[in-house]
Amino acid sequence: MGHSRALVHSPSAVRRAARGESGEAVRRLAERALSRAAGAPLVAGNAIELLIDADANYAAWLRAIAGARRRILLENYIIRDDDIGRGFRDALIERAHAGIEVCVIYDWLGCLGQSRGKFWQPLRDAGGSVRVYNPLQLHNPFGWFSRDHRKLLVVDRDIAFIGGLCISAKWLGDPAHDLAPWRDSAVSLRGPALLECERAFGEVWEQLGAALGKSGDPVPAECGNVDLRVIATQPDTAGIFRLDQLIAGLASRSLWLADAYFVGVSPYVQALKAAAKDGVDVRLLVPGASDVPIVRNISLSSYRPLLEAGIRVFEWNGSMMHAKTAVADSRWARVGSSNLNVASWIGNCELDVAVENVEFAACLEAQYLRDLEGATEIVLTRPRRPRAARRPFVKAGRGSASRAAAGALRLAHSMGAAFGSQRVLERSDGVLLPWFIGTLIVVASVAIVWPRFLAWPLAAFCAWIAIGLSIRYARIRRAPAATK
Repeated sequence: MGHSRALVHSPSAVRRAARGESGEAVRRLAERALSRAAGAPLVAGNAIELLIDADANYAAWLRAIAGARRRILLENYIIRDDDIGRGFRDALIERAHAGIEVCVIYDWLGCLGQSRGKFWQPLRDAGGSVRVYNPLQLHNPFGWFSRDHRKLLVVDRDIAFIGGLCISAKWLGDPAHDLAPWRDSAVSLRGPALLECERAFGEVWEQLGAALGKSGDPVPAECGNVDLRVIATQPDTAGIFRLDQLIAGLASRSLWLADAYFVGVSPYVQALKAAAKDGVDVRLLVPGASDVPIVRNISLSSYRPLLEAGIRVFEWNGSMMHAKTAVADSRWARVGSSNLNVASWIGNCELDVAVENVEFAACLEAQYLRDLEGATEIVLTRPRRPRAARRPFVKAGRGSASRAAAGALRLAHSMGAAFGSQRVLERSDGVLLPWFIGTLIVVASVAIVWPRFLAWPLAAFCAWIAIGLSIRYARIRRAPAATK
């Protein structure tokens, strides 16, 4: 009888208990979904700090390098042969001379025209190890589409940095020509998540040669209250794309995005539009003047469907807005190297940190609002395209990965819709069609008037593909057969 009385609750108590159990179940379900989508576990017990722009980031990176005691792992898309790049290289050389293990990965395409192989020879001579990601190879003619776009520094399992900054004086601006520093974001991490950073570096390092040796450092202890995921994607894994889609679906109040090379593809645009139509405050901050004008023009063509769905779009007024961040519902945030385009989502090695912490989300929200003070909101002007105030042109350069590839994929996506009737064409697709039509007319005219002008390049290209495939076939035939 006493046991029976213990099970009796008032109706309000039962409802509260049910809500508590339901809320806990939903939380576990959301955590499982986010981990599976990102391909990364939630790691507790970390400390994190948001670092804004190059001055703060470069100073913190160099301090960490100078204090290294055992090992430095550096992975970056662009390390330029200028004052900043040489400063980092010389700091690494000093540590290598001191007996510290120094491992560097740089991207071949990213550093093409930025720094040459001989730039790294002094570090190799000092005992450092330098590997290049995906150089152009005869047997892999299309391999150059895949790039290592990560920006990662790990020192002694003590501190790591993840963000969007390359190592170049360009990020500091040019006061002599009245060019402000580039706007960019990164984070510093301490705690157990450093093992995930080290693992991410090691996976790429092993693709390029011998595996990374075991660290002599102990497993990092918990040092904070921040739960986060280190999301290390490689070509065709699409972890960040799945996560971005899921966050757009889960956001209930707000979703604020900043992106340097936004090229909206239909699935993600539809997710953002659905969130906005459901009452979510969706905002997108993009550069007003890009170092790659063609990508900026493609981004501009996609504004109208976003604006018509109630999404607010802002253009940065400074020299270049290069940050890649997101913050949702004042509790979830992402900072890293991934842009909102197909090249980053599917084609590249990328590295981001997704944080589930109210304090850090509030910090990123506050920075986002400060950034909007230096931006201009885009508004619809019917029947014309979305318009904003004119801004100074930023000299073109290689500021980030695969923007031309992202633009080409967006164009191909629109062409596929036009030819295959896969979906209803939107006005943003219509903006791209004249470019494609004009290109086809030019190619057709050249083929009619000067057929050899097209025949010789086509023949050379086909020969290159054939030679490359032959090399691959020969390597497969020479490979030892698998044994049971």
